Amino acid sequence: MSRMSGTSATGYLRYGAGRMGGAAVSLLAVLVTGFFLFRLIPGDPVKTMTGGRPVSAEQLAAYRKEFGLDLPLWEQFTHYCGSALSGDLGTSYQFRAPVVDKISEALPNTLLLTGTAFVLYTALGFFLGTRSAWRHGRLGDRLNTGLALTLYSVPSFWLGLVLIIVFSVGVGPIPGLFPTGGMESGGKEGFAYAVDVAHHLVLPVITLVAVEYGQTLLVTRSALLDEMGSDYLTTARAKGLRDDLVRRRHAVPNALLPTVTLVFVNLGRTVAGVILVETVFSWPGLGGLFYQALSVPDLPLVQGLFLVFASAVIITNTLADILYPLLDPRVVR
Repeated sequence: MSRMSGTSATGYLRYGAGRMGGAAVSLLAVLVTGFFLFRLIPGDPVKTMTGGRPVSAEQLAAYRKEFGLDLPLWEQFTHYCGSALSGDLGTSYQFRAPVVDKISEALPNTLLLTGTAFVLYTALGFFLGTRSAWRHGRLGDRLNTGLALTLYSVPSFWLGLVLIIVFSVGVGPIPGLFPTGGMESGGKEGFAYAVDVAHHLVLPVITLVAVEYGQTLLVTRSALLDEMGSDYLTTARAKGLRDDLVRRRHAVPNALLPTVTLVFVNLGRTVAGVILVETVFSWPGLGGLFYQALSVPDLPLVQGLFLVFASAVIITNTLADILYPLLDPRVVR
């Protein structure tokens, strides 16, 4: 908190309250948007649930009444908002189970995938970003930034499919080393189960890391390059400090603000953006569940998942905003 010595506690509290108020408004907007947006999807969820079987008009009407689809749109909306604000996201059409339960089942699998990828691509991007900045203009810097920009522009689903073809199916002398999808092979327990899950985790994690690390690298590199021309670094070198010590003790800490911001933003964005990767690799997480729900469309489940994904982004952005003054007190002045 010494970094905040020039900022009053009252100013910081006012700043934090403003950010949390903005987050609450954003969540409310997501709630409203999610309800109306997914009702534009073509298709009748009730007819989809019958699986194409011959169903009488009376049975269809009974299904619509059961799920509240016979009510006027405004009444459906008020009921949805009231239930959502109390923690009830409704009942899934296709699973006939509470949406909260389905999300709770899939959430740990998504957190395992995104958490592993997040730690790896953040560490890799930060490490390569600092090295590129300190050696900017050299061959290593040009190779690092070029590869990062290339991979960052690659669609994650396309890269995932390429990795499946090469390392799961096998191409030429390269044998199929990894499963084509899923989270486990089944029939294993204990340590063997953990190894099996890790084996299935390799390709989807590589896909996410390859696509996402470049942004952290580029932001870290840019922030550090801005700091490298500062007078205090010249003074530190004049005192005889080694370059790596100057970088670690002086340049890197002062260049952290943009990188820390990006870390929080990426954390929420990775959870929300995992849909394509989970679908490609048949990973049983929130992304795969969202894809299933869209195909019906299972409106309560789609709305609930949309709320979770948007909330992850909003909450992590708000945490980054609240953390700003701890790193740079000038933010609240």
